[in-house]
Amino acid sequence: MKVILRQNFETLGQIGDAVDVKDGYARNYLIPRKIAYAALKGNIQALEEEKKNLAKRRQQEIESAEKLAAELEKVSVTIPVQVGEEDKIFGSVTNQMIGDALKEKGYEIDRRKIEIEEPIKSLGIYGISIRLHSSVTANIKVWVVRE
Repeated sequence: MKVILRQNFETLGQIGDAVDVKDGYARNYLIPRKIAYAALKGNIQALEEEKKNLAKRRQQEIESAEKLAAELEKVSVTIPVQVGEEDKIFGSVTNQMIGDALKEKGYEIDRRKIEIEEPIKSLGIYGISIRLHSSVTANIKVWVVRE
């Protein structure tokens, strides 16, 4: 059976590819899970429309991520921590702490998007990157100070 893929599928191909698969695989797995359409004229047109909508949506996501990145470039957050002898931090500064500090400033950033290259275990100023989109990254300054 000939089907047209609606999603990128590892073993079959990319969105819009027309591939031949066994009838049962198409009817019982691909079509019910909305991974593929049967290769009919109407379905081809529907897929083209889906592609256009997806491209618009992705472009809007990128534009909003770039706008947020421009705002975040100007932001610096201060994280007060407890220190011991020789200004050593008890534990380390985590992406959760940075996310909470950003939330206090009014930016709702998921902690999993905050990328800390190496653990922050001492006082100072650090540059932290935030991956807002697969192609958009923002850099912020994090001040780690004594509580």
